[in-house]
Amino acid sequence: MSHTHVLTNGIITATFCTKGAELISLKNAEGKEFMFRDPAIWGYTAPVLFPICGGLRDDKFILNGKEYSLPKHGFCRDAEFAVETIDDSSIAFIITDTPETLAQYPFSFEFRIIYTLDKDSICVEYKTTNKNDTDMYYSVGCHEAYLCPEGIENYSILFDEKETLDSHIVNGNLLDYKTVRILENSDVLELKYDYFAVDALVFSKFKSSCVTLCSKDGGRMIKVDFPGFTHLLFWTKNSGNAPYICIEPWCGFPDMIDSEYDITKRPGIIKVTPRGTHSVTHTITFIR
Repeated sequence: MSHTHVLTNGIITATFCTKGAELISLKNAEGKEFMFRDPAIWGYTAPVLFPICGGLRDDKFILNGKEYSLPKHGFCRDAEFAVETIDDSSIAFIITDTPETLAQYPFSFEFRIIYTLDKDSICVEYKTTNKNDTDMYYSVGCHEAYLCPEGIENYSILFDEKETLDSHIVNGNLLDYKTVRILENSDVLELKYDYFAVDALVFSKFKSSCVTLCSKDGGRMIKVDFPGFTHLLFWTKNSGNAPYICIEPWCGFPDMIDSEYDITKRPGIIKVTPRGTHSVTHTITFIR
């Protein structure tokens, strides 16, 4: 059975669920909620994507000549995590391999998600340990849904550098090599529901290492820092009025339409050496 845990430092109050080690609520000192949560619209709030991000061609990959099947975004978001440590300012969740995961993903691993409150920020560390005597291949990504009560068209995304952004065309769960120009030499992306008529905005080339979601009246501002992440996506449910936007830094990418199923060659795949550990962190900050 899943349980919830709460951390607060007087500036931030964060609530987590052991299912998926998911951040399900994030409030500022005044009690204003910044995360979206409505299962009637979408079944998640901030799922963590592991050991793949996005979809596989035909939901399969090949390693050492053997075929395996994994669902889109992997199995982490629906897994029950254990709480490894908890104190006044941080909580660490952990999952390890099981016979069920090994049937889908043939690696022995430890995967930790560590949340730490630091003044007006929450740091999220993804820490992966390869328990095998061979190289391990994986991806990790976040999928946090930020609340936009007035609708996303009353919000902008501010980049920390001027960007020219080309979004890959989404073909089912896969990506086409064709792209659509979304932004031209600007650091401001005005959000539009039309962008999400097919699926997501999917970027493989960008310079920024942080973005800020800003309401046009200035009442809501939240910054997401993601140094070390190789891909960036934005998404909301294709309903034309969903009151949230997902900001998704990924270390990984969906398969291209002509993927040859080789997991070691997936875009953005991380290779962890035998008995090694890989870590990547992003940070969410309230702007007041």
